[in-house]
Amino acid sequence: MTYSSIAFFAADSDSAQRALRRLERRYGRIAPDKADVIVTLGGDGTMLEALHRFMRCGVPFYGMNRGTVGFLLNAYRETGLVRRLTAATPVTLHPLRMNAKTIGGKARQALAFNEVSLLRESRQAAKLRIRIDGKVRMKELICDGVLLATPAGSTAYNLSAHGPIMPLGAGLLALTPISAFRPRRWRGALLPASAQVAIAVFEPTKRPVSAVADYTEVRDVREVSVREARDISVTLLFDPEHNLEERILTEQFVP
Repeated sequence: MTYSSIAFFAADSDSAQRALRRLERRYGRIAPDKADVIVTLGGDGTMLEALHRFMRCGVPFYGMNRGTVGFLLNAYRETGLVRRLTAATPVTLHPLRMNAKTIGGKARQALAFNEVSLLRESRQAAKLRIRIDGKVRMKELICDGVLLATPAGSTAYNLSAHGPIMPLGAGLLALTPISAFRPRRWRGALLPASAQVAIAVFEPTKRPVSAVADYTEVRDVREVSVREARDISVTLLFDPEHNLEERILTEQFVP
């Protein structure tokens, strides 16, 4: 496919804003809802923000690194952008859909392309019960929290919490505890992508817990359910020599 109209979305940093001005002078300025592709300038956080803001536009996303890690991004170059976009390899992602209920009875829904995390809010450890597809798999988990990560997000917070890295085509989700106290030796589980995960919070007033879907936070939850949103998909574009599958594989052999 040839991309003739390119929209740019940049982080607030000086380097990203300078790149934005140069690229718009070279390729023009087009609104995201009028473009064939959206090019993000910044780090992985900028790409996640763009995915959430513009996923309904129905166009692919191509990131160029003007940030730090840039796991979801390509190298930054100003020349030959149309050629790079045309030759890019597409990767389809489905987000997680989080449904959270608070202590006060409010219901909140949010999407996550990386992970949904439950985190303790105070000095008290969280006390959780985990159901998978309606069956109790963990009667009581005492911990700082727990997260459910997608393959694309498995190298983010999940990896920092010592969770497994998953290839994109694995059809799996990673359920990873954060500083588990009891059972101390539990390292988490790999679940099929079709699994529905329900997490109940014990003593939610005494042991308050927040739920976070990427960067959307819901405070003081008492119950959270998560499953893959198969009705929503986004396409990321990667240079052939630097595609996401290769990055995920390479990350597993980093000393």
